[in-house]
Parts: sequence; C-alpha cells; structure tokens
Amino acid sequence: MLALELAAKGVQIYECKARADEPTRFEWTFKAPEADLFDRPGRRIGKHYAGPTWESDDGSKVTAAVKARDNAPDSSAIPWLLLEAKSTTGSGVFSRTTSIQRAHTAGGNSPAETCGEAQAGQVSRIPYSATYYFYVSKP
Repeated sequence: MLALELAAKGVQIYECKARADEPTRFEWTFKAPEADLFDRPGRRIGKHYAGPTWESDDGSKVTAAVKARDNAPDSSAIPWLLLEAKSTTGSGVFSRTTSIQRAHTAGGNSPAETCGEAQAGQVSRIPYSATYYFYVSKP
C-alpha cells in the first residue's frame, strides 16, 4: 500500500577508479546519492544518502537494497528502481516501509568526462531528481 510520495533533488556521486578486473582501465564508479526529500507542498522533510538510506527529519530511517531496475524513458537519466527495505529505525514516516520505488528520474548518469589514470580519485557530483514512492504492508 502506498504510504508516501516524495520528490528528491540532489546529486549522484561518482569516483574515477581502476576497474577491479582490469587495473589498467579506469571507469566512473557510483559512490552514493546525496539528495533532499520534499513532500507535495514542497517542504523539505528529510534526506537520501549512501546505504541507500532515506532519513526523515522525524528521526525515522529506512535502508534498502535494489530488487529490480529498468532503464528510464529518458536515456540521459538514471534507471528506475524497485528496492526492498532491509532495515528501518524510529517510529516516524519511514518506520513501516517495506519497499521503495524510484521513478520519474532526470539526470544523474555517470560523468561524460574522461576517466583515466590521470583522473584517478577524482569525484564528480551529477545533479539528479526523482520521485520516490514508499510502500507499507496493509495494516
């Protein structure tokens, strides 16, 4: 059952790193999201960060794992995701979350700049926005 719909605005953080399977080749590797979360009237009510974790200003949190992904309709946007809650804390808006859907993404894809040995360790912050839908079990 849909419990909450939030807009996210922030960045997807990437780091230029050597590939694990080919240490002489480098690529942009996703590091973490960093975004503010807004309710329908536009009030900031929390944040989204590495884990992936969503944390409300009321102290509740949910950490999830990707269950399914699909390309966004816009190829310049990060994929749409279905995530399964792995843990929740607190007694606020995220405390009963069982799954999360990321949709309506814009931006956020890995950098277009070169990633080679000379750029190793560089971090790039790519703007993105998305809508997150938070689902709970029926009471």
